[in-house]
Amino acid sequence: MWAPAEFYPDPAVEILDERFRNLVVMHAAIERLHTGMRWAEGPVWFGDHRCLLWSDIPNDRILRYDEETGAVSEFRRGGHANGNTRDRQGRLVSCEHSGRRIVRTEFDGSIRVIADNYRGKRLNSPNDVIVKSDGSIWFSDPTFGLRDYYEGVKGEAELPTNVYRVDPQTGAIDIVVEGIPQPNGLCFSPSEDRLYLVQTRGGIHVFDVAADGCSLGERRLFADAGKTGAPDGMRCDVEGNLWAAWGVGEGNFGVRVFSPDGTALGHIHLPERCANLCFGGRHRTRLFMAASRSIYSLHVAVQGVAYT
Repeated sequence: MWAPAEFYPDPAVEILDERFRNLVVMHAAIERLHTGMRWAEGPVWFGDHRCLLWSDIPNDRILRYDEETGAVSEFRRGGHANGNTRDRQGRLVSCEHSGRRIVRTEFDGSIRVIADNYRGKRLNSPNDVIVKSDGSIWFSDPTFGLRDYYEGVKGEAELPTNVYRVDPQTGAIDIVVEGIPQPNGLCFSPSEDRLYLVQTRGGIHVFDVAADGCSLGERRLFADAGKTGAPDGMRCDVEGNLWAAWGVGEGNFGVRVFSPDGTALGHIHLPERCANLCFGGRHRTRLFMAASRSIYSLHVAVQGVAYT
């Protein structure tokens, strides 16, 4: 049973490296904003509406939290949405398991399909999505949504598990990372010269982004997850630190924060497994964490990169 901290600093915010003290507010505590989902994922902040959207995959819905009132409502049903982000025009971009596609919600509320196949073969179950400053859409495509009817529609994979890029001008879809087992969370560094990629149960990898902005260098390990890490979604702050959903097993659940050199700086302990996170709030200094059945938040001392 979760209960908020009764004193400051919150003992659930663990400092592993002294540099982490500059990233957290010592008189802020973890808050639980809402609970009752089956599997919360894909939080995305809409500052112009002062609201958070996130997916509840098994319940086949996207929910909305209003920061000013604390009210939670249903934003939309259908598609078994997983990861969400915003494009550079402020539109919602979502991964859909049951549709096996990437979709964009237009300003009038209509849904446009961005990608649902590669060279005539259906995508698997797009998982996480990010949008680069040039407007290109990058997404991972593991097979989790094909395994059963709980988080999608049971089916057969037609493609290897790849990471794709959608060209903003032509809509052409290209493979940028090929055949990595179950690719998951994605994140660009603030200067977009690095791409971070989670391999499910395999740690966090990093690629240098080439000068053309659309191809990648060789993969190298950024953070070894070991047996208890199991990273998932992640986001960067403006100083280049990586905040990653982390941990399997009691005592390991939460968010692990890494410096750009891969040093573990701190850990935010949660009572449930965290799947994804984003920065939001008025100054992008509120960390929102989607963790199993609940949404948690923590005010921090560093801003998240604006595109999240």
